[in-house]
Amino acid sequence: MEIIEKIRQELEDHSDPETKMTGNRFFKEEVKFYGVKTSVVSEMSRKYFEQVRLLSKDTIFNTCEELLRSDYNEEAWIAFDMANRISKQFTPGDFERFETWIDKYVNNWAKCDTLCNHAVGTFMEMYPQYVQELKKWAHSKNRWFRRAASVTLILPARKGKYLKDVLQISDILISDNDDMVQKGYGWLLKEASKEHLNEVYAYLIKNKSIMPRTALRYAIEKMPPDFRENVMKK
Repeated sequence: MEIIEKIRQELEDHSDPETKMTGNRFFKEEVKFYGVKTSVVSEMSRKYFEQVRLLSKDTIFNTCEELLRSDYNEEAWIAFDMANRISKQFTPGDFERFETWIDKYVNNWAKCDTLCNHAVGTFMEMYPQYVQELKKWAHSKNRWFRRAASVTLILPARKGKYLKDVLQISDILISDNDDMVQKGYGWLLKEASKEHLNEVYAYLIKNKSIMPRTALRYAIEKMPPDFRENVMKK
C-alpha cells in the first residue's frame, strides 16, 4: 500500500537515536523503535488518517494490521489511533479483531495501553455485554491479555462506570505475580476511586493483606492522605 510506504518513510526521516534510546529505558523487554517523538507520531497519525477516512472500515482496519506486522511501536501507535478514529463504525463483530490484535501484535505495555485504553475501551462502552469477555482475558496465560482486562476499562471507570466489573476483574488478578498486571489493575482501581472512593477504599482495606504492594500503591495514588495511610498500614 502506498500509504504504508509513506508512513514508514516519514518515520525513518524523523528517527532520532537519542529518542530511540530514551524510549527503550521504559521497557524491560526488547522493543522496536524508530525513535520518533510522540508528538510527531500523533501529528502523522492525524494527517494520514485524513487520507483514508473515506475508505471502508475493513480497508482502514487492514491498513492498521499491515502497520502492526512491522512490530515497530510508532507504527502500532498510528494503527491503534486510526482504529479509534473510526469508533463510530464499530460493530459487535469487531471484538474478535481486537482480540486477535492483542494476541498477535501486543508485546509490551505501551501497545497494550494504546489499543485498550481507547479503541477497545470505546468498544466496551458501545457494547457493554462484552465486558464479560474481559474476565476471560483476566484468566489468560498471556500477560498482555491479563493487563488488557484491566486497562480496557480505565476510561469508563474514570466516568464511574462498571464498578462491579472493575472489582470482579481485580478479584481475578489480585494475586497475579506479574508487575505489568499488578500495575494495570492498580491503575484501574485508582481511576474507579475517583467516582467511587468509599467503595474502592473498602475493597482495598479488605484485600490489602493479599494484594501486592505495587498494585496497592497504584490504587491509592489519588486517595486522601488518611485513606492512603490506612491502606498501606501493616
